[in-house]
Amino acid sequence: MDASNYRRVPLGVVAPRDAEDVAAALRVCAEAAVPVVPRGGGTSIAGQATGTGVVLDLTRHMNALVSVDPAARTAVVQPGLVLDRLRAAVRPHGLTFGPDPSTHSRCTLGGMIGNNACGAHSVAWGTTADNVAELSVTAYGGTRHHLAEGWSGAPAGLRELVARNLAVLRTGLGDGFSRRISGYGGLDRLLPERGTRLAQAFCGSEGTLGVVTEAVVRLVELPPAPALAVLGYPDEGAAADAAAGLLEYGPLTVEGMARDLVPDTAGLPRGGAWLFAETRDEGAAHRLVRAADALDALVVADPAGQRALWRIREDAAGTATRTPGGTSRTESGGGRMAWPGWEDCAVPPARLGAYLREFRALLARHGLRGTPYGHFGEGCVHVRIDFDLASAPGVARFRSFSSDLADLVVAHGGSLSGEHGDGQARAELLPRMYGPEVIGLFGAYKDLWDPAGGMNPGMLVRPARLDENLRFAVLPATPFADEVARCVGVAKCRSTEPAGAGVMCPSYRVTGEERHSTRGRARLLHEMLAGEIVRDGWRSPEVAEALDLCLGCKGCRSDCPVGVDMAAYKSRFLHHHWRGRLRPLSHYVLGCLPAWLRLIAALRAARPVNAVGRLLRVPGLTRERGLPEVAGVPLRRWYPASPASEARRWWRARRASHPTPAPARVTLFPDTFTNHLTPETGRAALRVLAAAGLPTTLPATGHPCCALTYISTGRLTTARRVLRRTLDTLGEVEGPVLVLEPSCAAALRTDLPALLPDDPRAHHLAAAVRTFAETLEEYAPHWTPPRLDRPVAGQTHCHQHAVLGDAADRRLRERAGLTGGLSGGCCGLAGDFGFQPGHHAVSVACAEEQLLPSLRAATPGTAVLADGFSCRTQIAQLSDHRARHLAELLAEALPPDRPAPEEPM
Repeated sequence: MDASNYRRVPLGVVAPRDAEDVAAALRVCAEAAVPVVPRGGGTSIAGQATGTGVVLDLTRHMNALVSVDPAARTAVVQPGLVLDRLRAAVRPHGLTFGPDPSTHSRCTLGGMIGNNACGAHSVAWGTTADNVAELSVTAYGGTRHHLAEGWSGAPAGLRELVARNLAVLRTGLGDGFSRRISGYGGLDRLLPERGTRLAQAFCGSEGTLGVVTEAVVRLVELPPAPALAVLGYPDEGAAADAAAGLLEYGPLTVEGMARDLVPDTAGLPRGGAWLFAETRDEGAAHRLVRAADALDALVVADPAGQRALWRIREDAAGTATRTPGGTSRTESGGGRMAWPGWEDCAVPPARLGAYLREFRALLARHGLRGTPYGHFGEGCVHVRIDFDLASAPGVARFRSFSSDLADLVVAHGGSLSGEHGDGQARAELLPRMYGPEVIGLFGAYKDLWDPAGGMNPGMLVRPARLDENLRFAVLPATPFADEVARCVGVAKCRSTEPAGAGVMCPSYRVTGEERHSTRGRARLLHEMLAGEIVRDGWRSPEVAEALDLCLGCKGCRSDCPVGVDMAAYKSRFLHHHWRGRLRPLSHYVLGCLPAWLRLIAALRAARPVNAVGRLLRVPGLTRERGLPEVAGVPLRRWYPASPASEARRWWRARRASHPTPAPARVTLFPDTFTNHLTPETGRAALRVLAAAGLPTTLPATGHPCCALTYISTGRLTTARRVLRRTLDTLGEVEGPVLVLEPSCAAALRTDLPALLPDDPRAHHLAAAVRTFAETLEEYAPHWTPPRLDRPVAGQTHCHQHAVLGDAADRRLRERAGLTGGLSGGCCGLAGDFGFQPGHHAVSVACAEEQLLPSLRAATPGTAVLADGFSCRTQIAQLSDHRARHLAELLAEALPPDRPAPEEPM
């Protein structure tokens, strides 16, 4: 599968190391009459990266930036090089590669050449073909060609074919519309008056002619201080009508989005739709705004502010997949998931407004929904549509709509593909766009390059039907299949850009293997459910192996544009995989951690257990790590019901100086990690809460637990039983429930209602859960924390990033004078992950990506902060630092408590 609606099973995958390997593979496949499909990042959305023969994965080894010539403004690249790596390498020279698809962090140069990709900046810098100078190409059978300008390197007969068809090339391919990408639309570049540009004509051939093994690409000057003008309009049609009029002011981009795709419009100007127009400098942006007839506008010159706005646009390929209320392939909650298939039709910009109005009417006639967005300055529109691709009537509607939309695009003088290629989704309809002479010319061009028909058959020429090979047909009609199918393959989990504040996908970032990406795991689960290739069902060793390196970080839940939650899928898989069987020993040792720690506390055996743990390694766990020590006095034992407790003295002292009672009583949830392993964190939190005037209690009886360790090891039946017991123990919750451990807070907020959906108490408790910083911000808004005035380093917990958010934490740190930021990414320990055999190397490599370098770079006096127990443990075991919870840092800075008279609370 790629990022399309299609699925075809190949015979195998070859990862060539160099051009010699490519030639050898193509010779062997030609001798065996086996088709070949070249593949880059696999983000194509028309199905052209799927095939039934041998897939060439060009990203594993052929991914080098060979050389850069800043003076000539050129670079030599291999096909598997990711675009962002090229852009980062040439940025110090003030240069960039002009075409920039929204998948720039994972799309490859070879894939961009194959699709003739464009991106937002094509208004200024054109398509990929416009920026390619030379190509080294290997044809089916192993013959090599070097393509540039002129006829040198062309396959035999091509010059004669062009000479016989000059009239067709001059009149049959359209009027020079820049986004005419469909078919072999670049053939007119072979005309003598256009310089006989063989390399440029090859672009957009979607792997149907040969395999690019190296390319010389042109670079453009990078504006030193670009600015972004954001213009608000009443609706999408008004924005589309205005887009063409902005081109005379020389923008670098003119992108359009409607409110449907912007769930949070904070910071945007008034309007129901927006145009994002990037200019070379701030002055040009202000001139453009003055000339525009917009409802409202703003100019953003700050690079960080621009990145935040562009992120909204770049994630649209995923966010557009979720229509209101839609969660499944078919009807669910009043809506449906939306899918590609008609992702990038293009019309001349002056026709865009009229086209979009008729497009909306066409959707309505077919009972479909979708929200257009995209490159309005060039008339190229992206849209995901809520097709039902799982039932026969739904597929028939998909086919009927496709036919009508093709006619509509052609009626407006447009192109069925504006940048992503035709693949299987649109190639069948190319005769509606081009006359029979042009279609015949396309076939002759293909046959000169590939007379045996072995290169990516079924695409562009003699294509497969657009409703064949749909990936949903093989899936059973179950809720879990719907969840797995929601992975649309845009592959943000394969991103090579620095993780920054993001998390997804730590194991892929370490291994570089597709099966360890979120998308790869989702695809394996897809095959498991289909049962054709992976035939062992829930017992599949292949799926178990791929999921084994999933850290359960939940980064995909927030970082994936469609919200795939691989941690939840892994729990479901493990639940079925080990049902009725003896589990790995680590599932009993760490999966039952709450029960073991309660037993140790009951026996008051912390000291001997710690002594044994220092001398021996626990069976079933990795030998590279020691176990954290168990606290001698758990938090629950330290916090007795008597009025003489230290916590109550703190509260009475606070009440003596602040007699006005707090509006809400806080319940401190005694999670397993805080209660048994770091009770000092709980004591510090109680002290800070008392200083803030918040009365706080712990549950008087029982053993409440979030069931996290049972969930992560796939013991879902036990997890449900533990969670019901927790609800019984807590009873009617009034006020906030403060959970100091982020992973436990995340489990209560998301896993609890998911596992007990019919218990209203579960939803009530989930809504009451607060982090430490959230509690102080919401319930003690006027409290002033002590000033620490020091730099800070450390780790934001993955689950906090993915589920809880850390905005309140950042604001609290700022108020306390803690400067700097915490590492994104993942610490690598991830609960039980880093303690399991075979995981240590990956665990350490994850920490080395961001966390450990940030600690090594920390200046003396830096406070090391990590609210998560796993993060603190990883820091302690892999560095010379001791990390603390934010509550501990604040508590240490509080003034000494003055004594107060003993009296009941």
